[in-house]
Amino acid sequence: MSADGDLTRTNVATIISNLQVVQITRPRSPRGTMCSMSEDDLVANAEPISTRRWDVDALRSGALICLVLAVPFTLLGLVSDGARVISFFGAVIGFIIGSGSAAWAQRCGTPLSHALVTAIGAYVGAQTVFVVLRLVTDRTVNWFGVFFTLSIVSFAGIVGGFLGSRMQAKGFAPSSRQ
Repeated sequence: MSADGDLTRTNVATIISNLQVVQITRPRSPRGTMCSMSEDDLVANAEPISTRRWDVDALRSGALICLVLAVPFTLLGLVSDGARVISFFGAVIGFIIGSGSAAWAQRCGTPLSHALVTAIGAYVGAQTVFVVLRLVTDRTVNWFGVFFTLSIVSFAGIVGGFLGSRMQAKGFAPSSRQ
């Protein structure tokens, strides 16, 4: 506290950082819309963040979204030669949405890490199944294509992580936290 007993921004940040890791949330009106925040609101709406490194529920739900949106587009590209470009971009958008949802839903304060792990993990899991199927059926595997697509999926994870991080910063929260 300052000499006259008032809480200053620096003193509040010091007190909070000494107690626990916190996340600042924006207040919501009764209708669920966001309200503006004063300096007092920033302190009053601090909620603890998990001290674990990974939010497994966020990773699991993000990976499920990635797979549900990306695998059908991938299968469409395997079946139809004319739809390969559309299916490729559809799968990439699925990875962006899935990794963004993991970044948005996580409560550990590491949205980009969660998004990257979600996108890369979902891709490696699905691609492992596709590669094994190709090897079992005596078809060739384009390893360059597998690793090139991994780099694009990694970029999609970064984009999704940025979008999920921005949603958190704007005060939007998943319905499970409201």
